[in-house]
Amino acid sequence: MTHPLRGFDLDLELSADGPVAVAGPSGAGKSTLLRAVAGLLRPRAGEIVCNGETWFGPGRNLPPERRAIGFVFQDYALFPHMTVRGNVAYGARTDADEVLRRIGIDHLAGARPGTLSGGERQRVAVARAIARRPRLLLLDEPLSALDVSTRDGVAAQLAQVLRTAGVPALIVTHSFAEAVALAPRVVIVERGRATQRGTPDELLAAPSTPFVAAFAGLNHLTGTAAGRSVALDSGGVVRLAEPASGRVSVLVAPWEITLASAPPPPSSAQNLVSGTVDHIAMVGDRARVRAAGLVAEVTADSVRRLSLRPGSPVTATWKATATRLLELDGPPPG
Repeated sequence: MTHPLRGFDLDLELSADGPVAVAGPSGAGKSTLLRAVAGLLRPRAGEIVCNGETWFGPGRNLPPERRAIGFVFQDYALFPHMTVRGNVAYGARTDADEVLRRIGIDHLAGARPGTLSGGERQRVAVARAIARRPRLLLLDEPLSALDVSTRDGVAAQLAQVLRTAGVPALIVTHSFAEAVALAPRVVIVERGRATQRGTPDELLAAPSTPFVAAFAGLNHLTGTAAGRSVALDSGGVVRLAEPASGRVSVLVAPWEITLASAPPPPSSAQNLVSGTVDHIAMVGDRARVRAAGLVAEVTADSVRRLSLRPGSPVTATWKATATRLLELDGPPPG
């Protein structure tokens, strides 16, 4: 599908073998894409084709009600006065109780949305969309209305539902972590254009732009490479496993970084940056520690053992082999 719309340009193919997540920052055009596919917004050009039927193209613009789309909105848009069964049965083209059983929420059939948790409301919204026997599922920021503490569990449940739904699904999200949790294929959009697509592992292994690297949670430090080292714009030198030259962004994954309360013995295999801890965020049994201009991901036990807290001195180290480079255009800053 191609949707040049207000500067938005994306070629995208969907199939029933797994959902596709379109991820990017606010204003990148993600929700605009969903509205165009659903027929709620008319593109200026391009084509939208589903199973050989043109929904939008030269001389044709099928209205939304004829596009057989299941749309799961950010706030789920459930009818508060109806039971779960009533919500799923509304506009259904298949047996609502069978869909409730398939989604695993048949025990909630008589409940009303106001009594449900966020994850339960989400599954009701997905069940209602699937009950319409759609040819395509659209999900707009499906985890954004959930409490942070419940997102991981709900994401796993939703991913399972989408894998077994047998319907092509398009998900948009502003979170790389959510895209990875929900879809085997991810498309990154920046300012209305797809800048990279692939599996989560492919995006992490070789981000194509500094934005993709940052969006995926990788540390990136700009500098100038010469031989097996990079002189950073912020000061200091990073060692490389392979020679390089020119303007680069140094990429290192947070989980490749080791923290210590004092500098370790010098080693040609290690890069070393010292500073103080700026912030610590606990995520389950892991901690993301921001220090010395980097983010390191370590165990909660490491935080306790090193007595890390904001203001604590810390040294971050990583191997030269864990350092990747992204070539940049332009001269170094003056």
